Amino acid sequence: MPDSDALVTAARAARERAIAPYSGFKVGAALLTRGGRTFGGCNVENASYGLTVCAERVALLKALSEGERDFVMIAVVADTASPTPPCGPCRQLLWEYCGDIPVVMANLTTVKGQHQMRDLLPLPFDGRLLG
Repeated sequence: MPDSDALVTAARAARERAIAPYSGFKVGAALLTRGGRTFGGCNVENASYGLTVCAERVALLKALSEGERDFVMIAVVADTASPTPPCGPCRQLLWEYCGDIPVVMANLTTVKGQHQMRDLLPLPFDGRLLG
């Protein structure tokens, strides 16, 4: 199992770069590749809210744009008492590009939970249904 502590630390650092002037809800994510590379992401808001991009998608898109295709874990950090799981669109993209990876959820001081993607997105819509 990969080192989730280092990944959570990277997600906390990414959270510091979040742009959340409207909600104030800063989120950081860090996605680990099988080759050991880590891609961080933070949420980026705008006035329309609908065009806001979540931290998980930023991390994933950065990794994909760098040619990475094999992922082993993602960490998500927010300043909350309860675990903050990925939203629906993030779950869809994580499932499609990362498969059944562990999702570690933490706050600013401790890990609050860990779940497999299959548990966060049961009965996913994916390429198997298009064939």
